[in-house]
Amino acid sequence: MRKLNEIIRELRQDNDLNQKKIAELLNTTQQVYSRYETGENELPIHHLITLAKFYKTSTDFLLGLTNERNPHSND
Repeated sequence: MRKLNEIIRELRQDNDLNQKKIAELLNTTQQVYSRYETGENELPIHHLITLAKFYKTSTDFLLGLTNERNPHSND
């Protein structure tokens, strides 16, 4: 099972974004966001929800509970 920190790093890199841009989205600092990606700090639930909406995916995908990135793409 993949870890949250690996998944959010891959999503950010796949979208050609830097940590500062995502930190701004989350209204936090780049240093704090960097700790989410390294797994040093746990990602708060409100940030998890924000990232799921931003990347148009589910929280289950971000948490590594499913490999289905776009579960609602057929809606």
